[in-house]
Amino acid sequence: MKTRPWLPTRRSLLQTVLATGSAPALLLHHHTARAEVAAATTAETLFALGVASGSPRHDRLVLWTRLLGEALPPTVPVQWELAEDEGFTRVVMRGEEAAEADWAHSVHAEPQGLKPDRWYWYRFTAIGQRSAVGRTRTAPAPDAAPGGPLRFVIASCQRYDHGRYAAWREVASQDNDLVLFLGDYIYESATSAKSDAPRQHTGGVCRTLADYRQRYTLYKLDPQLQAAHAAAPWICTWDDHEVENDYAGNQSEHLEPHFERRRAAAAQAYWENLPFPKAVRPRQADIRIHTHYDWGTLARLITLDDRQWRDPQVCPKPGKGGSNTVKLKDCPSLLDPRRTLLGEAQERWLAESWDASRPWNLLAQQTLMSRMNWQAPADGPGQYWTDGWDGYPLARQRLLRDLQARRVANTVVLGGDVHANYVADLKLDYDDARAAVLATEFCGTSISSHGMAQDRITQALPINPHIHLGRADQRGYMRFVLGAKQLQAELRTVDDPWRADSPLQTQARFVVEAGRAGAQRG
Repeated sequence: MKTRPWLPTRRSLLQTVLATGSAPALLLHHHTARAEVAAATTAETLFALGVASGSPRHDRLVLWTRLLGEALPPTVPVQWELAEDEGFTRVVMRGEEAAEADWAHSVHAEPQGLKPDRWYWYRFTAIGQRSAVGRTRTAPAPDAAPGGPLRFVIASCQRYDHGRYAAWREVASQDNDLVLFLGDYIYESATSAKSDAPRQHTGGVCRTLADYRQRYTLYKLDPQLQAAHAAAPWICTWDDHEVENDYAGNQSEHLEPHFERRRAAAAQAYWENLPFPKAVRPRQADIRIHTHYDWGTLARLITLDDRQWRDPQVCPKPGKGGSNTVKLKDCPSLLDPRRTLLGEAQERWLAESWDASRPWNLLAQQTLMSRMNWQAPADGPGQYWTDGWDGYPLARQRLLRDLQARRVANTVVLGGDVHANYVADLKLDYDDARAAVLATEFCGTSISSHGMAQDRITQALPINPHIHLGRADQRGYMRFVLGAKQLQAELRTVDDPWRADSPLQTQARFVVEAGRAGAQRG
């Protein structure tokens, strides 16, 4: 797959984000998170967190920013402009939003009545300051063929104190229609980096609204992340670390009381810092982020939430909640048919959301869906990690049986979470080599978060023949080009996660042909 370079005017977008008030040049030279946060609260950096867009429909989308300053009034009027050109000589819409302290002075503008399948540029103004320029687009009309292939990226797991964001630098330079972020935008834990590491989490574990807000501020000050946000619209879902590692509904990994209060704080900070519509604004701990999008007549994109309504993981470690790696013979509860990862209501919603009339269905969710058995058959019936779909195998079967019954062709499942690249076949019966392949899976590695030892995956691959690739030793993202007859996938990996200017390489290429489930080396 070839990457089309931007035109010079588009390239200037990246330069703007890296060199203007959205990410002051001085931030590039600070080596500690504390200094970056302090620098961003001066009067000259009202828009220091950058701009973003998301939730693109054929006639509307969301424009986002968040004001940063030490003494902002409770309400700040913020003006926005949307134009058909980067120079703003053809402004098509203007508006004003109130940035309120109760919502961290975030702005979620929602221009409507836009033209389908169209690129736009946007910017904000407040208190005499102007933001960087962002670039966004609408989806094609639901009944119209897109003007070209859908070019999109999937990414996840960008732990700040585990590395720099060279992957985002490359994404920002590409001509993508969408970025799909599949969870772990922030990490709630205290830093695990050494005291002299170039990047660290400030503060301890996030528990309060102020804690989560500060953590988002730290992450969003990164200029390469800002550039990726400004280059194309994002569609986001979350995983566990936006709240707490391995949480399940109202059960904390550490079984802490009143966990719903912490969930509510995390949900509010999540909405405040990403380009979601106002209708998604959380009510206490509940936030509705699962939805679907139509990309013209080409594809339906469905996003899931596998955290808020799941049953707790079975067979946890003593005295804890959360995940474990268990042998099936020691944990028969794994096969309880009543258990759900999505919750009953979301399962029913998903069953009605598949669209067999479109050539492709893309399912964007949090983690590896394919079975990953860690135990050789001679040693027993299997060993599985309980936090992912392997911890809810009959819920996975329900999903795949419904997919099969509805004759939804060309389904591609997209995931993250596990800090490894996996390319796999999805089947109802993994113990039957002749079982039909029902869907194709691409589960992407992390932007920066550390992965497990590669030797462990290498040893497990022979007993998981439906997995065509498994690599946990490199960080990066996946890029796709989707047309009516073919999906092309390119797995891009970073040479050195601690270098912001690190080169990237192509780890592998795959192709999925329409009408033939399963990925082939491309």
